[in-house]
Amino acid sequence: MVSPENTAAIDRISIQVALSGYSFKVSGRDGSERFSGWQSTDRVFTTPEFQKRYDEVAISLFTGKTGLFPEHFFEASDPRRLLSEITAVSDSDTVETVMVPEFGAVMVYSNSIGETLSKVISDSVLRTDGYRSPVMPEQFYMLKDLSGINEYNKIVASYADGRLYLTVAQGKTLLLCNSFAAQDFTTAEYFIFRALKKFQLNPEVSSIFFRTPLTGLQEMSLYRYFSSVEQI
Repeated sequence: MVSPENTAAIDRISIQVALSGYSFKVSGRDGSERFSGWQSTDRVFTTPEFQKRYDEVAISLFTGKTGLFPEHFFEASDPRRLLSEITAVSDSDTVETVMVPEFGAVMVYSNSIGETLSKVISDSVLRTDGYRSPVMPEQFYMLKDLSGINEYNKIVASYADGRLYLTVAQGKTLLLCNSFAAQDFTTAEYFIFRALKKFQLNPEVSSIFFRTPLTGLQEMSLYRYFSSVEQI
């Protein structure tokens, strides 16, 4: 389960942007939560939830151009070189960095994946103070969610546009933060179970937390192996 200590009494919207569309979760001050499911890109200007302001706005983009480096190994002078060593980065790609203090690491990433939807949403869905929130990699918020899970085995996943994003931790130790090309959900499950086997985590006594919407069939398939399947 997710710790209530990490859920403040505020109006909050969390938006995930993929090349194929977007989804969002609205959390109210009364503790209520509402999930949108996947929405097509043509609905962005008519989504009622995007017409109001929130105390907190979190916008994530599904970018595979992401790397996580221990803080003491990070070379601030040349983040582009670090990122290019693990993924393809072109000269025109914008490369940025962000601290992940929960795990003593620095995330190096590029949101240059050929889309404009994330900027449209960032410019439209504003905080109550009038400021726009930055667009961060999906894995950044996945790492944040790991810290709010009250279980020893912590597994957070997202799946969009034929790619699985997976973070795994035991206690306060981060074991995995990576993404894998998975053309279908069955392949995504294969990568999940391969990772758990590598780290000797037993899914039968573990919960898996998905940040992206799951179909009924996908949820039922996961329930065959995990003690609990949660959307966060």
